Amino acid sequence: MDKKPAILIIYTGGTIGMAQKGSDGGLTPVKFDQILEEVPELNRLGYDLSAVTFNPPIDSSNMTIAIWAKIANTIKKNYRFFDGFVILHGTDTMAYTASALSFMLENLDKPVVMTGSQLPIGILRTDGKENLITSIEIAAAKKNGIAIVPEVCVYFDNKLFRGNRTSKRHADHFSAFDSVNYPLLAKAGVEIKFFQENIYYSGNKGILKVNTKFDERVVILKIFPGMSKTVFENIIDIPGLKGIVLESFGAGNVPTNTWISSLIKKAIRKKIVMLNITQCQGGAVNMGQYETSLELLKAGVVNGKDMTSEAAVTKLMFLLGQDLSQEEIKMHLNKNMSGEIS
Repeated sequence: MDKKPAILIIYTGGTIGMAQKGSDGGLTPVKFDQILEEVPELNRLGYDLSAVTFNPPIDSSNMTIAIWAKIANTIKKNYRFFDGFVILHGTDTMAYTASALSFMLENLDKPVVMTGSQLPIGILRTDGKENLITSIEIAAAKKNGIAIVPEVCVYFDNKLFRGNRTSKRHADHFSAFDSVNYPLLAKAGVEIKFFQENIYYSGNKGILKVNTKFDERVVILKIFPGMSKTVFENIIDIPGLKGIVLESFGAGNVPTNTWISSLIKKAIRKKIVMLNITQCQGGAVNMGQYETSLELLKAGVVNGKDMTSEAAVTKLMFLLGQDLSQEEIKMHLNKNMSGEIS
């Protein structure tokens, strides 16, 4: 007889773990045993479910590198005891956490499914119940004894996305997330249909390695018409700045103003790593396609290709934390590390 799947639920906080308590209808965080009460259907899955609850639960707007490390280390500590992991997380920064975890968890061969909800689990019309139940099913899914989705992913509103390809696209729709540049890993209907051709299987086989080192001395700089030279200059002159994610126009373009080109070259001379991504929702940077991006390429700006903003900033912070040379950092930024680049 097959052993029941063992799934660890890590509740970090967020809307999904809230319930209305008291006559005033105020929302308060609930413990995992209360989630079982709110979602009795979980008992019918027939899985061994365990839970770790962060104390206090964290509003995802307050997410930090230290909390990413706590999540990763919780997975590491429990890795051999469970078949998969479900992380309950607020929606606002879920894509950042999913991206960060995808770089932190090396040799991952078990599912790490992040989910949450737009309405609290204790509200009648909540989307949290379906998100939670299906996330657990995905975390437990195996084929020939091997996990079907051994990567960090985000499940929301019947769709399973690669974590480091996901962005939050809507503040109040149930369909809050999208992955414009990468197809779905699975879609839940009457059955869960997995698209295995889209799923990332780590080329390295070995014991899970968890690396929690990040360097937070990074900024995101979005180019816009009428941008002030003073603002740009002051950002580049931030003491100790190590990296800039440059959100450029279209396929990687910036204005041809000489001061922009000159300040970008100044940043490169100061050993600041500059990573160019598009501020468009879809598509990729193609530096050198137009004259305005050719200058960036010549200056030493790194092509971020089709990375999301969330993946770009977490990858840059992660690589800057690894005690690598500038050339090694640039090489890894250009390289697909965990499915974040097409």
